Amino acid sequence: MKGVWLLLCSASLTSAFYLTKTDELHFKSWIAQYNKAYNFKEYYKRLQIFTENKRRIEKHNEGNHSFTMALNQFSDMTFNEFRKSFLLSEPQNCSATKGNHFSSNGPYPDSIDWRKKGNYITPVKNQGACGSCWTFSTTGCLEAVTAIATGKLVPLSEQQLVDCAQDFNNHGCNGGLPSQAFEYIMYNKGLMTEEDYPYTSVEGICSYKPTLAAAFVKEVRNITAYDEMGMVDAVATHNPVSFAFEVTNDFMHYHEGVYTSTKCHNTTDKVNHAVLAVGYGQENGTPYWIVKNSWGPTWGINGYFLIERGKNMCGLAACSSFPVV
Repeated sequence: MKGVWLLLCSASLTSAFYLTKTDELHFKSWIAQYNKAYNFKEYYKRLQIFTENKRRIEKHNEGNHSFTMALNQFSDMTFNEFRKSFLLSEPQNCSATKGNHFSSNGPYPDSIDWRKKGNYITPVKNQGACGSCWTFSTTGCLEAVTAIATGKLVPLSEQQLVDCAQDFNNHGCNGGLPSQAFEYIMYNKGLMTEEDYPYTSVEGICSYKPTLAAAFVKEVRNITAYDEMGMVDAVATHNPVSFAFEVTNDFMHYHEGVYTSTKCHNTTDKVNHAVLAVGYGQENGTPYWIVKNSWGPTWGINGYFLIERGKNMCGLAACSSFPVV
Protein backbone atom coordinates (compact mmCIF):
# COMPACT_ATOMS: atom_id res chain seq x y z
CA MET A 1 0.00 0.00 0.00
CA LYS A 2 1.41 3.38 -0.99
CA GLY A 3 2.58 5.54 1.91
CA VAL A 4 2.33 2.76 4.48
CA TRP A 5 5.18 1.73 6.75
CA LEU A 6 5.59 -0.83 9.50
CA LEU A 7 6.23 0.14 13.06
CA LEU A 8 8.51 -2.56 14.46
CA CYS A 9 7.73 -3.72 17.95
CA SER A 10 9.53 -2.00 20.77
CA ALA A 11 10.06 -3.89 24.01
CA SER A 12 6.77 -2.57 25.32
CA LEU A 13 4.69 -3.59 22.32
CA THR A 14 3.48 -7.09 21.64
CA SER A 15 2.61 -6.93 17.94
CA ALA A 16 3.40 -5.06 14.76
CA PHE A 17 1.14 -2.14 13.94
CA TYR A 18 0.67 -0.57 10.51
CA LEU A 19 0.69 3.20 10.28
CA THR A 20 0.60 5.71 7.47
CA LYS A 21 2.88 8.71 7.19
CA THR A 22 -0.25 10.80 7.61
CA ASP A 23 -0.84 9.13 10.97
CA GLU A 24 2.54 10.31 12.18
CA LEU A 25 1.96 13.83 10.84
CA HIS A 26 -1.30 13.97 12.79
CA PHE A 27 0.51 12.74 15.89
CA LYS A 28 3.25 15.37 15.55
CA SER A 29 0.63 18.08 15.15
CA TRP A 30 -1.16 16.81 18.27
CA ILE A 31 2.17 16.75 20.19
CA ALA A 32 2.72 20.40 19.32
CA GLN A 33 -0.83 21.35 20.30
CA TYR A 34 -0.58 19.73 23.75
CA ASN A 35 3.14 20.38 24.33
CA LYS A 36 4.03 16.71 24.82
CA ALA A 37 7.57 15.27 24.95
CA TYR A 38 8.73 11.64 24.78
CA ASN A 39 11.95 9.67 24.51
CA PHE A 40 12.44 7.52 21.39
CA LYS A 41 10.88 4.36 22.80
CA GLU A 42 7.94 6.19 24.36
CA TYR A 43 7.33 8.16 21.16
CA TYR A 44 6.51 5.04 19.14
CA LYS A 45 4.43 3.53 21.90
CA ARG A 46 2.35 6.72 22.16
CA LEU A 47 2.13 7.01 18.37
CA GLN A 48 0.51 3.58 18.22
CA ILE A 49 -1.95 4.35 21.02
CA PHE A 50 -2.76 7.76 19.53
CA THR A 51 -3.47 6.25 16.12
CA GLU A 52 -5.68 3.53 17.59
CA ASN A 53 -7.65 6.19 19.49
CA LYS A 54 -7.90 8.38 16.39
CA ARG A 55 -9.30 5.54 14.29
CA ARG A 56 -11.75 4.61 17.03
CA ILE A 57 -12.95 8.22 17.16
CA GLU A 58 -13.36 8.40 13.40
CA LYS A 59 -15.31 5.14 13.33
CA HIS A 60 -17.63 6.40 16.08
CA ASN A 61 -18.24 9.71 14.30
CA GLU A 62 -19.13 7.90 11.07
CA GLY A 63 -21.98 6.15 12.89
CA ASN A 64 -25.38 7.36 14.01
CA HIS A 65 -24.80 8.58 17.57
CA SER A 66 -26.19 11.34 19.75
CA PHE A 67 -22.70 12.61 20.58
CA THR A 68 -19.40 13.05 18.78
CA MET A 69 -15.88 12.23 19.89
CA ALA A 70 -12.64 14.11 19.25
CA LEU A 71 -8.93 13.99 19.99
CA ASN A 72 -8.01 15.68 23.27
CA GLN A 73 -5.25 15.81 25.88
CA PHE A 74 -5.81 12.13 26.73
CA SER A 75 -5.41 10.77 23.20
CA ASP A 76 -1.98 9.20 23.77
CA MET A 77 -3.33 7.07 26.64
CA THR A 78 -5.07 3.72 26.78
CA PHE A 79 -8.29 3.70 28.76
CA ASN A 80 -6.62 1.63 31.48
CA GLU A 81 -3.92 4.28 31.85
CA PHE A 82 -6.53 7.04 31.82
CA ARG A 83 -8.64 5.25 34.43
CA LYS A 84 -5.69 4.85 36.81
CA SER A 85 -4.74 8.52 36.58
CA PHE A 86 -8.03 10.40 36.32
CA LEU A 87 -10.83 8.27 37.77
CA LEU A 88 -11.53 6.94 41.24
CA SER A 89 -9.14 4.04 41.77
CA GLU A 90 -11.92 1.86 43.17
CA PRO A 91 -15.61 2.15 42.21
CA GLN A 92 -17.50 3.94 44.97
CA ASN A 93 -20.45 2.04 46.42
CA CYS A 94 -23.22 4.51 47.14
CA SER A 95 -25.73 1.93 48.32
CA ALA A 96 -25.61 3.23 51.90
CA THR A 97 -26.82 6.69 50.85
CA LYS A 98 -30.19 7.46 52.45
CA GLY A 99 -32.23 10.26 50.96
CA ASN A 100 -33.26 13.20 53.11
CA HIS A 101 -34.19 15.57 50.28
CA PHE A 102 -37.95 15.93 49.96
CA SER A 103 -39.11 16.94 46.50
CA SER A 104 -41.69 19.63 45.93
CA ASN A 105 -43.35 17.61 43.13
CA GLY A 106 -43.07 20.50 40.68
CA PRO A 107 -44.02 21.91 38.36
CA TYR A 108 -40.49 22.38 37.06
CA PRO A 109 -39.18 24.56 34.23
CA ASP A 110 -38.44 22.79 30.94
CA SER A 111 -34.81 23.87 31.23
CA ILE A 112 -32.49 25.58 33.67
CA ASP A 113 -28.84 26.61 33.57
CA TRP A 114 -27.29 28.02 36.74
CA ARG A 115 -24.43 29.48 34.69
CA LYS A 116 -26.95 31.91 33.20
CA LYS A 117 -28.88 32.72 36.39
CA GLY A 118 -26.09 34.71 38.03
CA ASN A 119 -22.45 34.57 39.08
CA TYR A 120 -22.75 31.21 40.78
CA ILE A 121 -20.38 28.85 38.93
CA THR A 122 -16.58 29.09 39.02
CA PRO A 123 -14.56 28.44 35.83
CA VAL A 124 -13.82 24.82 34.93
CA LYS A 125 -10.84 23.50 36.90
CA ASN A 126 -8.37 20.70 36.16
CA GLN A 127 -7.78 17.87 38.63
CA GLY A 128 -4.61 16.69 36.87
CA ALA A 129 -3.38 13.12 37.23
CA CYS A 130 -5.06 12.57 40.60
CA GLY A 131 -8.31 10.73 41.30
CA SER A 132 -9.64 13.77 43.13
CA CYS A 133 -12.72 14.44 40.99
CA TRP A 134 -14.85 14.07 44.13
CA THR A 135 -13.21 17.17 45.62
CA PHE A 136 -13.96 19.27 42.52
CA SER A 137 -17.57 18.12 42.47
CA THR A 138 -17.75 19.07 46.16
CA THR A 139 -16.19 22.52 45.84
CA GLY A 140 -18.15 23.31 42.69
CA CYS A 141 -21.40 22.58 44.47
CA LEU A 142 -20.49 24.38 47.71
CA GLU A 143 -19.18 27.38 45.73
CA ALA A 144 -22.53 27.64 43.95
CA VAL A 145 -24.70 27.09 47.02
CA THR A 146 -22.70 29.67 48.97
CA ALA A 147 -22.85 32.19 46.11
CA ILE A 148 -26.62 31.75 45.80
CA ALA A 149 -26.99 32.36 49.55
CA THR A 150 -24.53 35.25 49.90
CA GLY A 151 -24.14 36.78 46.46
CA LYS A 152 -20.36 36.19 46.58
CA LEU A 153 -18.62 33.54 44.46
CA VAL A 154 -15.31 32.35 45.93
CA PRO A 155 -13.22 29.42 44.59
CA LEU A 156 -12.77 26.86 47.35
CA SER A 157 -9.95 24.45 48.20
CA GLU A 158 -9.91 20.97 46.71
CA GLN A 159 -6.50 20.38 48.28
CA GLN A 160 -7.87 20.66 51.81
CA LEU A 161 -10.26 17.81 51.00
CA VAL A 162 -7.48 15.75 49.41
CA ASP A 163 -5.24 16.21 52.48
CA CYS A 164 -7.70 16.28 55.36
CA ALA A 165 -10.98 14.38 54.72
CA GLN A 166 -9.78 10.78 55.20
CA ASP A 167 -11.76 10.18 58.40
CA PHE A 168 -14.96 10.44 56.36
CA ASN A 169 -14.11 7.50 54.07
CA ASN A 170 -12.32 9.63 51.49
CA HIS A 171 -8.91 8.69 50.15
CA GLY A 172 -7.21 11.70 48.60
CA CYS A 173 -6.10 10.96 45.04
CA ASN A 174 -7.57 7.46 45.34
CA GLY A 175 -11.17 8.56 45.53
CA GLY A 176 -14.06 9.64 47.69
CA LEU A 177 -17.62 10.94 47.43
CA PRO A 178 -19.04 14.47 47.57
CA SER A 179 -21.62 13.46 50.21
CA GLN A 180 -18.78 12.31 52.47
CA ALA A 181 -16.80 15.45 51.71
CA PHE A 182 -19.78 17.62 52.69
CA GLU A 183 -19.95 15.68 55.96
CA TYR A 184 -16.27 16.42 56.57
CA ILE A 185 -16.77 20.15 55.95
CA MET A 186 -19.80 20.20 58.27
CA TYR A 187 -18.04 18.50 61.20
CA ASN A 188 -14.72 20.20 60.49
CA LYS A 189 -16.49 23.55 60.66
CA GLY A 190 -15.17 24.96 57.45
CA LEU A 191 -13.33 24.85 54.12
CA MET A 192 -10.60 27.24 53.08
CA THR A 193 -10.34 29.09 49.79
CA GLU A 194 -8.38 27.86 46.81
CA GLU A 195 -6.09 30.87 47.20
CA ASP A 196 -5.27 30.11 50.83
CA TYR A 197 -4.92 26.34 50.31
CA PRO A 198 -3.93 25.88 46.63
CA TYR A 199 -4.25 22.66 44.65
CA THR A 200 -1.14 20.52 44.04
CA SER A 201 -2.72 17.32 42.60
CA VAL A 202 -0.85 15.13 45.12
CA GLU A 203 -1.83 14.16 48.65
CA GLY A 204 0.01 16.07 51.35
CA ILE A 205 -0.06 16.82 55.07
CA CYS A 206 -3.30 18.41 56.28
CA SER A 207 -2.70 22.14 56.70
CA TYR A 208 -6.19 23.37 57.53
CA LYS A 209 -6.35 26.68 59.41
CA PRO A 210 -9.74 27.26 61.10
CA THR A 211 -9.23 31.02 61.14
CA LEU A 212 -9.13 30.99 57.32
CA ALA A 213 -12.31 28.96 56.82
CA ALA A 214 -14.37 30.63 54.11
CA ALA A 215 -17.30 28.26 53.49
CA PHE A 216 -19.42 26.19 55.84
CA VAL A 217 -22.01 23.41 55.70
CA LYS A 218 -24.98 23.27 58.09
CA GLU A 219 -26.60 20.15 56.67
CA VAL A 220 -25.99 17.55 53.96
CA ARG A 221 -28.88 16.69 51.67
CA ASN A 222 -28.67 13.26 50.05
CA ILE A 223 -31.08 12.46 47.25
CA THR A 224 -32.52 8.95 47.41
CA ALA A 225 -30.57 6.53 45.24
CA TYR A 226 -31.99 6.25 41.69
CA ASP A 227 -34.42 9.13 42.25
CA GLU A 228 -33.49 11.14 39.18
CA MET A 229 -36.61 13.29 39.50
CA GLY A 230 -35.33 14.21 42.95
CA MET A 231 -32.23 15.54 41.22
CA VAL A 232 -34.43 17.53 38.84
CA ASP A 233 -36.30 18.98 41.80
CA ALA A 234 -33.08 19.97 43.57
CA VAL A 235 -31.51 21.61 40.50
CA ALA A 236 -34.74 23.35 39.50
CA THR A 237 -35.71 24.68 42.93
CA HIS A 238 -32.49 24.90 44.93
CA ASN A 239 -29.02 24.77 43.34
CA PRO A 240 -26.53 22.65 41.35
CA VAL A 241 -26.10 19.07 42.56
CA SER A 242 -23.06 16.82 42.92
CA PHE A 243 -23.35 13.32 41.52
CA ALA A 244 -21.20 10.34 40.55
CA PHE A 245 -21.45 8.06 37.52
CA GLU A 246 -19.53 5.36 35.67
CA VAL A 247 -17.05 6.46 33.01
CA THR A 248 -16.23 3.91 30.30
CA ASN A 249 -13.85 4.21 27.37
CA ASP A 250 -16.34 5.87 25.01
CA PHE A 251 -16.54 8.88 27.35
CA MET A 252 -12.80 9.58 27.42
CA HIS A 253 -12.96 11.33 24.03
CA TYR A 254 -16.40 12.94 24.36
CA HIS A 255 -16.60 16.15 22.32
CA GLU A 256 -20.19 17.41 22.11
CA GLY A 257 -23.81 16.27 21.93
CA VAL A 258 -25.85 14.25 24.41
CA TYR A 259 -23.77 11.41 25.81
CA THR A 260 -25.49 8.05 26.09
CA SER A 261 -23.93 4.62 26.41
CA THR A 262 -24.73 0.92 26.35
CA LYS A 263 -21.33 0.05 27.85
CA CYS A 264 -21.86 1.41 31.35
CA HIS A 265 -23.94 0.17 34.28
CA ASN A 266 -26.74 1.89 36.19
CA THR A 267 -25.92 0.42 39.58
CA THR A 268 -24.52 2.09 42.69
CA ASP A 269 -21.36 -0.02 42.88
CA LYS A 270 -19.80 0.98 39.54
CA VAL A 271 -19.58 4.77 39.72
CA ASN A 272 -16.00 6.02 39.31
CA HIS A 273 -16.21 9.76 38.60
CA ALA A 274 -17.85 12.69 40.41
CA VAL A 275 -19.10 15.83 38.65
CA LEU A 276 -21.57 18.70 39.04
CA ALA A 277 -25.03 19.06 37.45
CA VAL A 278 -25.51 22.79 36.78
CA GLY A 279 -28.73 22.48 34.81
CA TYR A 280 -30.81 20.46 32.40
CA GLY A 281 -32.59 20.79 29.06
CA GLN A 282 -33.59 18.90 25.93
CA GLU A 283 -32.05 18.42 22.49
CA ASN A 284 -33.86 16.86 19.52
CA GLY A 285 -36.36 15.29 21.90
CA THR A 286 -33.69 13.85 24.20
CA PRO A 287 -33.64 15.25 27.77
CA TYR A 288 -30.17 15.89 29.19
CA TRP A 289 -28.19 17.14 32.15
CA ILE A 290 -25.68 20.00 31.80
CA VAL A 291 -22.59 18.87 33.70
CA LYS A 292 -19.40 20.59 34.81
CA ASN A 293 -16.34 18.32 34.65
CA SER A 294 -12.86 18.72 36.15
CA TRP A 295 -10.59 17.87 33.20
CA GLY A 296 -9.89 21.44 32.15
CA PRO A 297 -11.67 23.75 29.67
CA THR A 298 -10.19 22.13 26.54
CA TRP A 299 -12.05 18.85 27.15
CA GLY A 300 -15.63 18.39 25.89
CA ILE A 301 -17.80 21.50 25.54
CA ASN A 302 -15.40 23.98 27.14
CA GLY A 303 -15.02 21.58 30.05
CA TYR A 304 -18.71 20.61 30.23
CA PHE A 305 -20.75 17.74 28.82
CA LEU A 306 -24.36 16.77 28.28
CA ILE A 307 -25.60 13.35 29.40
CA GLU A 308 -29.00 11.78 28.79
CA ARG A 309 -31.51 12.48 31.55
CA GLY A 310 -34.32 10.25 32.81
CA LYS A 311 -32.67 6.84 32.39
CA ASN A 312 -30.19 6.85 35.29
CA MET A 313 -27.55 6.83 32.55
CA CYS A 314 -24.34 5.19 33.81
CA GLY A 315 -25.67 5.26 37.37
CA LEU A 316 -25.80 9.05 37.57
CA ALA A 317 -28.70 8.97 40.04
CA ALA A 318 -26.93 6.49 42.34
CA CYS A 319 -25.51 9.01 44.81
CA SER A 320 -26.32 12.67 44.35
CA SER A 321 -26.13 15.30 47.07
CA PHE A 322 -25.77 18.97 47.95
CA PRO A 323 -25.06 21.02 51.07
CA VAL A 324 -27.20 23.48 52.98
CA VAL A 325 -25.27 26.56 54.12
